[in-house]
Amino acid sequence: MGSELIIKTPSRLHLTLIDLNGSLGRIDGGVGLTLEKPALVLKMKRNNGEISVKFQNREKIPFNVISDYEDKIKTSAGRMMDYLELDGGYRFTVRETYPSHSGLGSGTQISLATAKLISESENHRITVPQIANIVGRGGTSGIGVASFNKGGFIVDGGHHQGEKPHFLPSSASPASPPPILARYDFPVDWKVLLVVPHVEKNVSGKKEVNIFQEYCPIPVEEVQRLSHLLLMKMMPAVLEEDLEGFGESVNSIQDIGFKRIENQLQKPIIGEIMQLLRDAGAPGVGMSSFGPTIYAVTDNSQDMVSAARDALSGIGGSIIETRAQNNGAMLERIH
Repeated sequence: MGSELIIKTPSRLHLTLIDLNGSLGRIDGGVGLTLEKPALVLKMKRNNGEISVKFQNREKIPFNVISDYEDKIKTSAGRMMDYLELDGGYRFTVRETYPSHSGLGSGTQISLATAKLISESENHRITVPQIANIVGRGGTSGIGVASFNKGGFIVDGGHHQGEKPHFLPSSASPASPPPILARYDFPVDWKVLLVVPHVEKNVSGKKEVNIFQEYCPIPVEEVQRLSHLLLMKMMPAVLEEDLEGFGESVNSIQDIGFKRIENQLQKPIIGEIMQLLRDAGAPGVGMSSFGPTIYAVTDNSQDMVSAARDALSGIGGSIIETRAQNNGAMLERIH
């Protein structure tokens, strides 16, 4: 039946969307960071039957994650097989997962990983942006697609309104992945602490679509302020390894533009945890995407971990110590 393939993808933080005003003829734009952990590990082998999905530690994985992964693997596999006009089937084994709809980008990673495994097994060299197009990812943010492809700190240029005339989340947008404006190696000696509280996610699906439509366009002054901050503070801070400047940028963007709205729509505990981490000495604390994942960027995560534990004591959740990953997904052939 041929060799097995295995792929390990990173996760990503989505720091902010840039322009949900659109007065210059483009919308979206995003800033993000690729992370080593949590990671997704997916194994695949051809078979003659259908597309099957099994989970290595099924009993330890929440049911909603299992159903979400199964759905995305089967959908992406079907789309790639249609594109390549393939028959037969594939057996997928999910070895490592991380939570769905948590702000870490699992949907894009699982979709791209599935399609990449199939294209590689059939010896088709398809670029990652093409794969994203085939499986329907990257319609709002290009961060997840670029994280899978190259890793690092990423800024994307959004979509021309000729291709994407409406303000929509990725899940509801058929647009192609946007162009990458900048991709830098991120300092790997900076620690990134993730705090994922056990709160019911306030925003996804239809509710997310409605939020984009209700709150956009964002005032152009906020977009200008954010763009100034990104170009003249955050991006230089990454290149100069200026942790204090980067942290101040992260703190500032929480109160500007669409990120301000994303934060306002959260349960109060999210803001409280963010403040606790800042009080514990974290230079920069933010919320990834629509949450609930909170991240702190620091050079000393010890104090942050104990502050995070205290913050989660009443509600539960997970704490992950990680750092940036400056390369994309890694594929291996097992003979």
